[in-house]
Amino acid sequence: MTDRKEVLNEMNDRSREVFRRVVEGYLDTGDPVGSRTLTRDFSEKVSAATIRNVMQDLEYLGLLDSPHVSAGRIPTQQGLRMFVDGLLEVREMDRGDQEKIDATLGQNSGDVGTMLDRVGAALSGVTQGASLVLAPKHEAPIRHIEFVSLAHDRALVVLVMADGHVENRLFTPPPGQTPSSMREAANFLNSLIEGRTLSELQTVIRKEITARRQEIDKLSRALIDSGLAVWADDDDTQERLIVRGRSNLIGEGQDEADFELIRSLFDDLERKRDIADFLELADQGDGVRIFIGSENKLFSLSGSSLVVSPYMNSDRKIVGAVGVIGPKRLNYGRIVPIVDYTAQLVGKMISDRT
Repeated sequence: MTDRKEVLNEMNDRSREVFRRVVEGYLDTGDPVGSRTLTRDFSEKVSAATIRNVMQDLEYLGLLDSPHVSAGRIPTQQGLRMFVDGLLEVREMDRGDQEKIDATLGQNSGDVGTMLDRVGAALSGVTQGASLVLAPKHEAPIRHIEFVSLAHDRALVVLVMADGHVENRLFTPPPGQTPSSMREAANFLNSLIEGRTLSELQTVIRKEITARRQEIDKLSRALIDSGLAVWADDDDTQERLIVRGRSNLIGEGQDEADFELIRSLFDDLERKRDIADFLELADQGDGVRIFIGSENKLFSLSGSSLVVSPYMNSDRKIVGAVGVIGPKRLNYGRIVPIVDYTAQLVGKMISDRT
């Protein structure tokens, strides 16, 4: 559909009410909504035949579908998108839901990963969906770098951050390393740190190595390249995707085909190398975004919906995201404020720790 708002605006009051009630009924029960059901509490006195005619028109527009003959109508993905964009009424966040999310603040852990894990578990419990939390990379300025030889084919690179965070990673150094080449490499890197983060340092190092090739021993250059590659490796982004509540997506009454779709969804999440794709979903605009079915390439096979919102650090930079996965018939009006509130809460917690 080229312009959903235009279609919605061109609908008369009766068509708009039928459409809204079919979608709300489907989101509430998951079942097709029939014409007789709508006539019971319709705002005007109309016959079931009149309602059926309106539903047929909406089906022709691609907004409704009939899964079985004479079984009522359900919204299409296109219809759900138009409802979300034009008719969705977002509720105030329930006080009880807010208290459950707030309770994650009561357990003050110095570890961001543990804190985000608790947030993910709370978000899953409150929404009865599967929660996703993308933990941010650690981007504090570096204070010191050290290379430690463990064996002829094994070395350790140690990064000490300005905030006290320490990271140690094993790597295979170039053959023929010596204590002097390791000191030279570390001294070279430490001379360039000047409060830079790792991503900033990597760019500077490449330029400096090229400019000062004669000053830096060949073995030291190779050691720097192999040591820093441990962090630059695309397969290890340092971002972590925390998934909680997958069992919530597998309810009673689902057939084997539904189960396989859900399983493929989580298999895809667990295999996914570039977790940053998830962040990019939220990085294209402020606030909560809703992806329905195939609109989200990550979950297109399962037909699931994703409600996602980015969170920011103290510099107002997007560093992660939180979201909820569920069936296309999610209670969007309730889920949206929960995700929005959780993202703001996580952003505040991250900012308070930096």
